[in-house]
Amino acid sequence: MKEIRREDIKQEVFDLYDDYAHNRIERRDFILKLSTYAVGGITLNALTSFMMPDYSGSLQIKPDDPRLKSEYVYYQSPKGGGKIKALLSMPVDIKNKLGGIVVVHENRGLNPYIEDVARRAALAGFISLAPDALTPLGGYPGNDDKGRELQATRDRNEILEDFIAAYDYLKGLKDCNGKVGVVGFCFGGWVANMMAVRIPGLSASVPFYGGQPAAEDVPKIKAPLLLHYAGLDTRVNEGWPAYEQALKEQKKEYTVYIYPDVNHGFHNDTTPRYDKSAAELAWKRTIDFFNDKLK
Repeated sequence: MKEIRREDIKQEVFDLYDDYAHNRIERRDFILKLSTYAVGGITLNALTSFMMPDYSGSLQIKPDDPRLKSEYVYYQSPKGGGKIKALLSMPVDIKNKLGGIVVVHENRGLNPYIEDVARRAALAGFISLAPDALTPLGGYPGNDDKGRELQATRDRNEILEDFIAAYDYLKGLKDCNGKVGVVGFCFGGWVANMMAVRIPGLSASVPFYGGQPAAEDVPKIKAPLLLHYAGLDTRVNEGWPAYEQALKEQKKEYTVYIYPDVNHGFHNDTTPRYDKSAAELAWKRTIDFFNDKLK
C-alpha cells in the first residue's frame, strides 16, 4: 500500500473534506466522492483515515504539564445553555494578575486540539478558559463526527451567549487583571467576531478563518481585531471584502493576515490541512497581539 503524503492530496480532496466538516454533505456522500481519489495504490480506507483528525500524537502541551495548573470548572450561562463545563488553565507561579483569553472551539465541541491550544495560551502567560458548548448535550463525545452532529442541534446564538458568559466568568477571577480577549477557530472565529460586537469591554479579538458579522453590527465593535484567513478558503473569504469595508468606514482598529496557499483549518495540527509555517506565524502574531492588549 502506498504511503500517503500531504503533497499527494489534490485540492479538491481538501475542499471535499471542508464540505463534510461543515455539514454540507453527509458522511456517506463524503466517502462516496472521496473514493474517486483513491487511485495509484492509495486505498479508500487509508485516504479516509489520513483526512480525519489524529489526536494521538499531536498534543504540544500535555494535560499534566507541571508548568501549568489546568482543571475543569463550571460556570453559569444565564441566557445560553445553563451550566457550562470549561478547561481553565494558568501558569503555576503567578506573581501578578494576568490577562485572560477565552478559547472558542470549532463546530464539534471541546476536543483535544482546542484544549491543547488553551494550554498553549496559558503557557504564554495568560489565564485561558476553553468552554465546551456541548455541555448541555453531555459534552464533547470523544469523536468529531458525533461532536458535529450534536453541535448542529444547538442554536448558534445560544452558544454565543455561553461564550459571552465565559468572558464574564474569566474577568471575575481573582488572578485576572480584568483584561480579557478571545481567540476562536472556524465556528469559533465567528463567535470571536460576534463577541467583539456584543461585549463593549472586550480587550482583544482574534478570529481564525471565522464568519463575519453583518455590516450594521460593525459600529458596535470596540475591541481591536487581529484576523487570520486562509488563502484557499474561498467559502469564508468571500465575506471579508464587505467586512473590511465596514471596518474601514467605521474607523475600527484591525489587522488582517491572509496566508497564501493554505486551507481553512491550517492552524489545526491534527489534520492534513495543517500548515506548520503558517500556523506558527499566526500563533506568534496572536500571542504578540495579546501581550500588547491584555497586559
